[in-house]
Amino acid sequence: LRHGGYKPTGRGKPASEYLVRAAGEGALGSINLAVDVCNVVSLHSGLPISVVDTDLAAEPYSIAVAGPETSYVFNASGQEIRIDGLLNLCDAAGPCANAVKDSQRTKTHAGTRRTLSILWGTRAFPERTAAAVAWYAELLARAGAARVETALLSR
Repeated sequence: LRHGGYKPTGRGKPASEYLVRAAGEGALGSINLAVDVCNVVSLHSGLPISVVDTDLAAEPYSIAVAGPETSYVFNASGQEIRIDGLLNLCDAAGPCANAVKDSQRTKTHAGTRRTLSILWGTRAFPERTAAAVAWYAELLARAGAARVETALLSR
């Protein structure tokens, strides 16, 4: 998370930390298959994962560090998160997902049919990252995902 200068505190900590707390409190419920599989892999690997609805996002996609004073709405209540210095998945409209919170603009919902997932791994644990990617792809394929492709990117 600190790659581009981001300082994770409070609500700005990795999504995987939130999942551990929510699961421990019994507050982690089912959302939809894509997100449920993401949550299982994230809980077991300790790595945050983003899932975006590709029917709500617009190509081209890129991975980039957000510039100064960048933010987006991350929930249905309209709350914003500042993402300055945080590595993000961006679509044609700008940042839409990161290891902390995904944007409301491209969030999955009950009618989601096509997704793009980013497992936010780390060079410090390459084996854990590769294993989590493989398990995530396997679970999605077993669940009947029409197409599962993986690629490991390094910056």
